[in-house]
Amino acid sequence: MHEYSATVEWHRNGAVFSDRRYSRAHVWRFDGGATVPGSSSPLSVRAPYSDPAAVDPEEAFIASVSSCHMLWFLDIAARAGFVVDSYSDEAVGVMEKNAQGKLAVTRITLRPKIAFSGAKTPSAAELEALHHKAHEECFIANSVRTEITVASR
Repeated sequence: MHEYSATVEWHRNGAVFSDRRYSRAHVWRFDGGATVPGSSSPLSVRAPYSDPAAVDPEEAFIASVSSCHMLWFLDIAARAGFVVDSYSDEAVGVMEKNAQGKLAVTRITLRPKIAFSGAKTPSAAELEALHHKAHEECFIANSVRTEITVASR
């Protein structure tokens, strides 16, 4: 068993609360010392009550799925004898109503662009198998109901 923690901190800073015109900006603090500005999405709550420059929970969710997949992909590729020089992913999540009529991030599409070097590079079938195994092993993907696909580029 592993435990992970994060501290989320928000302050009213004197704003009237009952009129719902308070800032949604807040801070995420992680055990390693990283601090990330957070906010509601400006797609949900318009500025100035949201901070468009901050990370919103939906973006963080999509990034966590992408990051988890990438980390497993790199490990599995290394074990298979492939050398990965770079990996970038422009992941996209779709929020829409789910089967219960609630807004949810129902789909995430990962669009990894991977550069390999060395004598051994994966075939299309091997690349698909690497992504499949990474998806199966990803802790985040195993924790959610969201449909996650990997789109070839």
